[in-house]
Amino acid sequence: MSDLGTRALAARTMLVDDRSMVAAYTPWGMLDFVKGEVMKLDVVESVRIGNRLRRAEGQLSAVIRMLESERDCQDIVTQLAAVSKALDKAGFEIVSTGLAQRLRNPDDPETMDVEQLKKLFLSLA
Repeated sequence: MSDLGTRALAARTMLVDDRSMVAAYTPWGMLDFVKGEVMKLDVVESVRIGNRLRRAEGQLSAVIRMLESERDCQDIVTQLAAVSKALDKAGFEIVSTGLAQRLRNPDDPETMDVEQLKKLFLSLA
């Protein structure tokens, strides 16, 4: 497996709401420890979203360098808006994966319920 594929399969932990570690992004999907529901992201989706987040990370590093080198405020804010949009797109892509899974398999107890998906969606707003 390529290095990129290996990185895509690495487990990542995230915070949802203000509770500590209630969900984790794993190679098998996003696991909600409270309800035990899974939003499965396949390797292709994981790699694509990971790439988007790495680009956003690079953009954010550039914004910090711009700030440190006292660049024009308008340029800094423009780049910061681009970082914010990239992060939002990654989040919406993850949520849309869960919605698609729910639509394909509405009775599958392993897919996230509509209310949990709604909470995730609204957390991005």
